[in-house]
Amino acid sequence: MIEVVIDSIRVSLMSQHRVVILKDANGDRLLPIWVGSYEADAITSELQDEIPARPMTHDLLKSTIYELGGTVVHVYINELRSDVYYARIVVEMDGRQVEIDSRSSDAIALAVRAKVPIFVAEAVLERAGIRPDEDVQDQIEDDAADDAEAEASGEGKVDDKKLSAFADFVNSLDLDLDDDDDSKN
Repeated sequence: MIEVVIDSIRVSLMSQHRVVILKDANGDRLLPIWVGSYEADAITSELQDEIPARPMTHDLLKSTIYELGGTVVHVYINELRSDVYYARIVVEMDGRQVEIDSRSSDAIALAVRAKVPIFVAEAVLERAGIRPDEDVQDQIEDDAADDAEAEASGEGKVDDKKLSAFADFVNSLDLDLDDDDDSKN
């Protein structure tokens, strides 16, 4: 298991979905996970210490676990099948650990509320993790600028295959990994 931290939450320019960027706590690998807007808002509101007027679903889940005598130990993104991430919420209860199946977005939202670590299986990071490469980033930005300029001038049509959702995601990343700025949004 590799511990990760939430690096940022980004908005897709192509859809209403958000992408949570998890970063290897001891390395430079990034793991993008597409989530719905409600889940992204639930994660963001907790990270920004916003207090809702009424408990949200993830607050209810946390309270239920604690009221039943359990403690959230950590969450674990354990599998990637057919481009869908699977997660487990690990709860300590009556001296034993219980694993609860979860969507990765819900597990992350619970983890930030319970202030517990988030882990990812090495196999998942190997398969879907990316390493920032400034040369690749520069090329993507140059290509996107050229395509936007051609479309704006009416001189060419943007190649839809070239501007995939993944390229959009990579184009939106702030890859300055040496920045110690605590504000990641």
